[in-house]
This record gives sequence, C-alpha cells and structure tokens, in this order.
Amino acid sequence: MIIEGCLSTATQRPSPHCDQRPDPLDISLLVVHGISLPAGEFGGEAIDQLFMGVLDTVNDPRFQYLHGLRVSAHGLIRRDGELLQYVPFHLRAWHAGKSHYAGRNRCNDYSIGIELEGTDHHAYTDIQYQVLAKVSRELLLHYPKLTAQRIVGHQHIAPVRKTDPGPAFDWAYFQQCLHSK
Repeated sequence: MIIEGCLSTATQRPSPHCDQRPDPLDISLLVVHGISLPAGEFGGEAIDQLFMGVLDTVNDPRFQYLHGLRVSAHGLIRRDGELLQYVPFHLRAWHAGKSHYAGRNRCNDYSIGIELEGTDHHAYTDIQYQVLAKVSRELLLHYPKLTAQRIVGHQHIAPVRKTDPGPAFDWAYFQQCLHSK
C-alpha cells in the first residue's frame, strides 16, 4: 500500500537528495537500476550512505570518484529482498541523470527509480524479482499514467552513459513475476 508517497512495506530512509517534481501527477515511467558499492561487492552500507549523502568519498579511495555526487533513488531492493525507500514517489529522486524516453528529456521529472543491488553481469536474485514485481504492481495501481510497457532499464533512457541493470537482468522473468501473484 502507498500512503503519502511511501510504501508501507518499505523501511523509510529519507534522503536529502530530492526535490519537487514539476508536475506530481505526471508519474509515467518506472526505471530499474542496478548498483553495487564498492563495484562488484554486495552488502554493507555504502549504497545507503551514498543515497543519504554521508558516504566518505574523501578518506576512502574506493569512493573518491563519487566525491560531490548527489544521487538518490525512490527505492532499493537488496539481494536478500530487503526494501528501502529513500524518496516518496510524489517527489523527484535524482536517479536518472541526463536521460530521455519516448521523445521526452529529464526522466527524473516523471519517473520513479528503483535500484536493485547487483551488477550488469551478476545474476539478480529471485527474491529481488519478486519484490520488484510486487512494488511495480502497487505503483501501477496507484499511478494511472504508469503502465507495464513503461517499465524500463537505466540503459534504455541513457543508452550511451549507462548499462544497468544490464544483461544479467532477466526482463522476461520479471514480466512473468509482474503478471503473476
């Protein structure tokens, strides 16, 4: 259930990296991402710290390339299925960067971004697909402009810059999970 932009099933972790959408009624795209920090490693607190704006990018050489970066996502699904929400859906999370979809630029303005803990080439877990499908069904019910055909990967909206969730993400299996309960 979504109450005031927040999933009742998610642990709420309010990120400072968000702002108002130009039109909060124009939520019409769901973007699936893949993330691991440090690159290729799972678990730990680095993703959470990045989205919360407290990642030590000065003293930890693994993260110096992220110095000054202000990013967030609406949600994160960890490898064990834990669901965290950083930004209420009616607000704009900073997940897509320079992007475009179906002739429109600035996907952050009208999209919801869900991160999966993973990499382009490391299989995502079954529980991640199940949780993503459940979250997606809730979003589809709550936001009438969002459709199953408007669920895309980061690589689809920023194809030159991004590759996630990558070839390891099984779109056919996700669609199967989405349409079964």
